[in-house]
Amino acid sequence: MIVDEVTEMYSGDKVAALRDLQRIPGVGSSLADDLWHLGYSSVSELAGEDPEDMYLQHCVQQGTQVDRCVLYVFRCAVYFASHDEHDPELLKWWNWKDHQRPFPRGYIM
Repeated sequence: MIVDEVTEMYSGDKVAALRDLQRIPGVGSSLADDLWHLGYSSVSELAGEDPEDMYLQHCVQQGTQVDRCVLYVFRCAVYFASHDEHDPELLKWWNWKDHQRPFPRGYIM
């Protein structure tokens, strides 16, 4: 079992995936690893995903209610992956809070 964990931790595929996921603003090594465990291995795989579903799945994996800031980063990550051009304000995860959205009502990620 430990050998499998070490192999996964140092596999070239995982290292490359984590590096790619960390291109997303607000995603560091820990959140990149969380995205990996959710089944994502590249930024492009996040395009069109549902951040709320990702967050709920992440809470289930963790066995607890995860800080909602993670949801805000997931929203930002999906936006980043879903668009070629980005509004600089929407690349700040804190602008994706439930009550603070700098984009027009009805905006689609």
